[in-house]
This record gives sequence, structure tokens and C-alpha cells, in this order.
Amino acid sequence: MTKPIDEVAKLFETSNAAAGSNMGSEVYPGYPGLVIADGELKAMAWGFPLAMRSKRTGQSLKPKPVNNTRSDRLGSEFWRSSFEHRRCLIPISAFAEAEGERGSKTRTWASVPGAPVFACAGIWRWSDEWGEVYSIVMTDPNRQTAEIHNRMPVILKAEEQDLWSRGSPQEAFTLCRPFQGDLAIDRTTAPWVSR
Repeated sequence: MTKPIDEVAKLFETSNAAAGSNMGSEVYPGYPGLVIADGELKAMAWGFPLAMRSKRTGQSLKPKPVNNTRSDRLGSEFWRSSFEHRRCLIPISAFAEAEGERGSKTRTWASVPGAPVFACAGIWRWSDEWGEVYSIVMTDPNRQTAEIHNRMPVILKAEEQDLWSRGSPQEAFTLCRPFQGDLAIDRTTAPWVSR
């Protein structure tokens, strides 16, 4: 996210509950990101916590953030309630995917030309581990992102955002499709960093 929080709130004509939040311009799973939920711009942790156990000892481990929700899995037990009752918008400037050979992957960025900020489809919920958390809804790639990854975020046009947020689950699901417009693709030499 390359825009200030106040500017994002104005762009989406929403109240700003995220004012004073501490976020970097790059958001990583488990770290705070911006979300528009229930008419407010909020800071939430990126990723639903998934309980983990050691295969060796059986002891509980630190939860893993599940940051992406496949659209074909929205009806599963893990995601269904959030999809039916807590859909949100995720304002971003660009998204990155890893590209290249294992051990030497680089970051490839995708953005919507002419849109300093755009919205992706998301879902959210409360978690005992991290408070409010969100996940990005992913779908099949369009022709540009298919070269980079086998999925892409559901990018919502301005006129689709209200239907995603307030429509029925059936109406919202119709928006889970590859982006039809052109994307700007920026292949960098910057190493892929996962935290």
C-alpha cells in the first residue's frame, strides 16, 4: 500500500478506524493490513490462524496464517461462515507473486493501470489468537498472471464493491472470476521475501 491511510479512507468514502495504525508499505502474512469492513477502514492481521501441532511431539505450535482463500473452497467449513456473513474489501496498490527457481525467486508485482489503489475481495473474522483477521479471495489467473502464478486475487471494479460487501453469498460468488482488464506487470530482481 503506497497511499496514506487517510487518503485510502477518502478514496473509498469510508470512516477511518485505522488512523494511527502502524503498517508498512508492504504487508506480509501475519502482519497488519488495511481492510474495509462494516463501512470502516480498519487494520487487521493478514491471515486466518490455522492451529498447528508438532508431528514429532504432538505439542501445539504457533498458528500459521492462512492468507489466501481459494474461491472454489469458500463453501468449506473453514471459510463458509466468513464468506456468508463477513465479506470485506482489501484496498491495495499492487500485489506480488514469487517467480523463478527455488532459492532464487524474485518478486513480480501486478497492479491496475491508472488506479493508485484498487480493491480485492476478502473475508474476515475474529480470532482468539490475533483479534480481527482477514484473508484475500483468490481465483483462476487471467492471461497475464497465468505466466506468474496459478491463482490471482479477485479484483473488484468500483461498481462491484457494494455487491461483494452487501449482496447475497450467491451474488458475491459470481464476482469470483479472473480480472478482465489489463494489469501492469513489473518483474523485478528484488529477492522474494517471505516472513
